[in-house]
Amino acid sequence: MSGGPAHLLTTLFMAAAAAMGYPSRRSATDLDATPRTTVTFDELLGVRHFKAHTLNYSTLLLEDDRGILYVGARGAIFALNSSDVADGSHRTIHWEASPEKQMDCLQKGKNNKTECFNHVRFLQRLNSTHLYACGTYAFHPLCAAIDANRFMLPSHFEEGKEKCPYDPARGYTGLIVDGGLYTATRYEFRSLPDIRRNLHQRPLKTEESPLHWLNDAEFVASVLVRESKDSPVGDDDKIYYFFTERAGEETTSFFDKSQVARVARVARVCKSDVGGKKILQRKWTSFMKARLVCYIPYYEVLRSVCSLDGGGWASTVFYAAFTLSAQWRTMEASAVCRYSISAVQQAFEGPYMEYQDWARKWSRYDGAVPEPRPGSCITDQSRRKGYNSSQDLPNSVLDFVKLHPLMFEEVKPADGEPLLVKKNVAYSRLAIDRVQALDGRSYDVLFMGTGDGWIHKAVVVNSGIHIVEEVQVFRDLQPVESLVISHIQRSLYVGAASGIVQVPLASCARYTSCYDCILARDPYCAWDGRACRATTTMDSTGLVQDIQSGNKGCRSSSGRVRVPAGSLPWKNRTVLQGDDVLLPCDQRSNLARAVWLLNGSEVLGTGQDRLRVGVDGLLVTDTLPQHSGEYRCFGEEQGLRTLLAAYSLTVLPELPRSPTAAPPPHAASQVANDMKVAYISAIVTLVVLCTVLSTILLYMSCLEKRKGKYVLGEPRPASVELQTVSANCLRKGHREEEEEEEELTYPDGCLRIIPGEAPTAATSPVKELPVAVPPLPPPLPAELTNGVGALPNVLRKMNGNSYMLLQQQEEPLVSPLYSASFTEELSKILEKRKHTQLVEKLDESSV
Repeated sequence: MSGGPAHLLTTLFMAAAAAMGYPSRRSATDLDATPRTTVTFDELLGVRHFKAHTLNYSTLLLEDDRGILYVGARGAIFALNSSDVADGSHRTIHWEASPEKQMDCLQKGKNNKTECFNHVRFLQRLNSTHLYACGTYAFHPLCAAIDANRFMLPSHFEEGKEKCPYDPARGYTGLIVDGGLYTATRYEFRSLPDIRRNLHQRPLKTEESPLHWLNDAEFVASVLVRESKDSPVGDDDKIYYFFTERAGEETTSFFDKSQVARVARVARVCKSDVGGKKILQRKWTSFMKARLVCYIPYYEVLRSVCSLDGGGWASTVFYAAFTLSAQWRTMEASAVCRYSISAVQQAFEGPYMEYQDWARKWSRYDGAVPEPRPGSCITDQSRRKGYNSSQDLPNSVLDFVKLHPLMFEEVKPADGEPLLVKKNVAYSRLAIDRVQALDGRSYDVLFMGTGDGWIHKAVVVNSGIHIVEEVQVFRDLQPVESLVISHIQRSLYVGAASGIVQVPLASCARYTSCYDCILARDPYCAWDGRACRATTTMDSTGLVQDIQSGNKGCRSSSGRVRVPAGSLPWKNRTVLQGDDVLLPCDQRSNLARAVWLLNGSEVLGTGQDRLRVGVDGLLVTDTLPQHSGEYRCFGEEQGLRTLLAAYSLTVLPELPRSPTAAPPPHAASQVANDMKVAYISAIVTLVVLCTVLSTILLYMSCLEKRKGKYVLGEPRPASVELQTVSANCLRKGHREEEEEEEELTYPDGCLRIIPGEAPTAATSPVKELPVAVPPLPPPLPAELTNGVGALPNVLRKMNGNSYMLLQQQEEPLVSPLYSASFTEELSKILEKRKHTQLVEKLDESSV
């Protein structure tokens, strides 16, 4: 996405931020962070894969202290060794849908290749001895309590229609909190979306009349926040739900979003909610929802949410990934925003919205609000007033809750802007870890799975994101569906359709120098003076790390430019004047800028002086003797320069035009080399001409004229008629095989080819001796030819956005029937022949 779309996204973001009163402090370039390094699937280190004879390994449950990773897949549940998922010690529960249920699924018109299976959608720890699992079971949901030690299905199953979705593709989230099952999805076949509580003495659900509290909602995640812990007001624990739903016409505090089709929401319920006594019986009395904004118009589709706290619920933060809504199908982009729990609380403590039937839209409610505050949990203050549970709430409060589920204030991201706006990427899953760095600060490390099988690892620095690397964890394109982090194993578990991948949280050995280790800004890695290694809780003495700026710790006393002596071998290049030469320079960092020095002076690389700096090296076109010298390539990043390549280039002058001119004594060796190049060029040219001549002779020997054989020396007709041998001609040829051999053409003009006949006196009155073809000389070694032979055109990308076509100049072929002599033609070609191409072995001299 470049040009117009990129500019449009930037304009939309800036306009929205300004309209909301939060002008952005960063440019769109800063928001669209580039991954520093790229690691392809073939370059992975320390990665383990698990795959069985099934699909959709999307439901993960990690029990880190037990060393077990539970995986719910299609028709199976696995218990893997979390230290090595590929060691073969896994246990398996086969839980396939019965043939009868599959047949019923087919009769409902569902797909027997994707939907009519038992997709395990829920897998949580129920108690100290059992797991609880739910599956779609071919559109007949079932749930089961599984003995974790025996790891086998029970003899009795529970009805799952109010706990698990029918559709395996339906958005779904669930938690088991203190024995209660809190789930959110569209449960029954063709039903409305709902937030429910089961496995509890007081089952609850959302209200559906007179207002639908949820409008075609697709749920993404649910998070438990223990707000009762150390609460000075006796507050209750809350479960927060994140989802995307169809928006009604609503006017918010900033601008009218009535044209937005879908919006992101956050809703909450109280854990101790038991419903109303007469009103809202078996319904939530604490349900409230608010809009979740990322300050970019049309980034309305919520894809993933993860949470993290710093030891107390008051420090809880939520990270959310958004993608463009459906009307932007021609563009692909993602945004990541961070929200604090205080921002969410502020929205739920603000004004309410009210639906106006006459205007058919939502607007701010400015009327009287009953006491205790509708939607709030029971607190110590409520209990002092006699409200010990939700069933004690007055009818006025419950009636207000039914008609005012939507809040007016929006939940705003931290610092008033996104952490990241990434073009050409669709983030599908997030996971978060908090790491203590060597500078004493804690940094949040985000792992962001994409829709095509990549993981972006990023560290949150202040109000921005630095993407440490992008790693291709699946060879085949597929969305990352689950991410789980193990602190004990220091691993990231990735679930997708094809299997499970265990990836190290960091591959510090990939950084081979101090500069590379420091510039990575990876909180998991540090330089110990000899190598880049993983940081642990052990002694950190002597370790170097710089997460904030990424450029401190490796500077020498002479400044920021460091050239390690003897770290890179010099490579020699020798070319003829007029040649094009490419000096490769591999930049491992996508953030580094290539800096070239010629004899100590920087090469600007703007195309002047025939020097062009490209993404893969320095190209010197039509070389001159003054281009000879010492070339050094540096990677410049964060003010640091690292030597990456060093070359010594020698450009030989042109051959002297007069072969009789005696070279000066001091240039005898140079002339010998020049003569050697001329001799090689002449031999190669002769080989090419001989090949062309042989081809022409072979072609002419096969030609036949309509009334006689074609022989060398016979005058060529002014025009040659080309005829096609068709199928009719071939069939007619079989019928006329007994005709006379002298008849060379058929009456209908078809050409007749007679193999194996030599010219006779009758058909060729002028005979000439066949021209002798000299034998081909053996091919010259590659290191001596300098690529003089026929070479393909090379299209090389230069400066990231322009291209240069490198090709060898082609000379016109000379016909052997031309009146000029072969010697004259050869002399002309040798005189024109000046440009050659580079050898393939770049580490050797070209001459």
